[in-house]
Amino acid sequence: MENGIVAGKTIEKWVKELPLLEQMMQTEEVFWTNPNYHSFDQAARHLSLGERDVKEAEERLARFAPYIAKVFPETQSTGGIIESPLVKIPKMQRYLEETFRQPIEGEVWLKCDSHLPISGSIKARGGIYEVLKHAEDLALANGMISVEDDYTLLANEEFRQFFSRYSLVVGSTGNLGLSIGIIGARLGFHVTVHMSSDAKQWKKELLRSKGVTVVEHLTDYNKVVEEARRQSAEDPTSYFIDDENSTQLFLGYAVAALRLKQQLEDMNIIVDEEHPLFVYLPCGVGGGPGGVTFGLKLVYGDHVHCFFAEPTHSPCMLLGLMTGEHDRVSVQDFGIDNKTEADGLAVGRPSGFVGKMLENAISGVYTVDDSTLYQLLAAMIDTEKIRLEPSALAGVAGPVRLCQDQAAHMYLEQHHLKEKMNQATHICWATGGSMVPKDVMDAYYKEGKRRQRG
Repeated sequence: MENGIVAGKTIEKWVKELPLLEQMMQTEEVFWTNPNYHSFDQAARHLSLGERDVKEAEERLARFAPYIAKVFPETQSTGGIIESPLVKIPKMQRYLEETFRQPIEGEVWLKCDSHLPISGSIKARGGIYEVLKHAEDLALANGMISVEDDYTLLANEEFRQFFSRYSLVVGSTGNLGLSIGIIGARLGFHVTVHMSSDAKQWKKELLRSKGVTVVEHLTDYNKVVEEARRQSAEDPTSYFIDDENSTQLFLGYAVAALRLKQQLEDMNIIVDEEHPLFVYLPCGVGGGPGGVTFGLKLVYGDHVHCFFAEPTHSPCMLLGLMTGEHDRVSVQDFGIDNKTEADGLAVGRPSGFVGKMLENAISGVYTVDDSTLYQLLAAMIDTEKIRLEPSALAGVAGPVRLCQDQAAHMYLEQHHLKEKMNQATHICWATGGSMVPKDVMDAYYKEGKRRQRG
């Protein structure tokens, strides 16, 4: 922002054009539906990635599965495939209906990426995938393996020695750093994770215990990524994992859709024109929810409706999509402070790559207050005995907001969904939580109960 001008316009002019901005600047909860949303068949024609790319990512993860099963014993039961359960949450659905005095048509499910093995968050998809791809590229280029080999070879000391000649660098608010640090260090890479001021102390300590270098910054996420990118560029052996613009992270997340399709089929849950699927995805910079949305759209087309969920103090993707300026605007430009307890979502500027790629595929974005996140966190423990970190609850607010908000009603009418809602499936994407230390989770729970009473 220069002299009160944001992307060529005054704040007043932006607010006049986009009245919802006023509420966002007051950090009130809002629900926005995307006026540029249209049929995915049309949108897909202009995209640089497609089904083939996601299939290749899935095949690469299958090649690495024997290695993963060998070095991470907790994945042996799934043969080294890093996947999470899909569980029905009827008691939490009842809680939402009673607390918000709003019936929810259809069934509410939780996709428990909070319980993904290895790093306990959705970042175990994209982060681990990109590191594995980089390791494979290096090993292939140096003639150390072929794609026909048994990849358990990579657990041998000669490979750890080989990878120790290279380094990985990433900027993170926490969970991406965890996933890259854990898998990178296990392979033998030197890993440096630059952490923003929002990152939780326990995440830093866990990384250091794995032999990862953690660099702490007093600035927010976007500045940290900038600094990490600059430092990485100075070292020819360094590989920078770019949370804002990475195609590989995006494809790693997209594989989730192929896995979810199988889970839904196994549970006899139908997704078609008469049985719509609504998915609610917590959003920070946008890579995780963007990749999942892309994959789901490839699988289900117009039968799936993806809504991103952001904290009221960090609505960066909403701002980028709404203004059409993507990464050219930040929440700070509009006087929003980017301070939230949802550390993984504390991002001031969205991914331009994701925003531009999916500007016609995202159904909408809603924002959630920190207080609501805490209340839902305590309720999820009380009703379903599932422990999630605050940011992961952003998706759980989705089904009730879809049924309650006026803008959402108009979306449902416009897309002829109202009469089909009793046959709808709602999936709230739980992005992290299982690795939160007990004392920290207990404090979260206590805070949630306090806010419920308040």
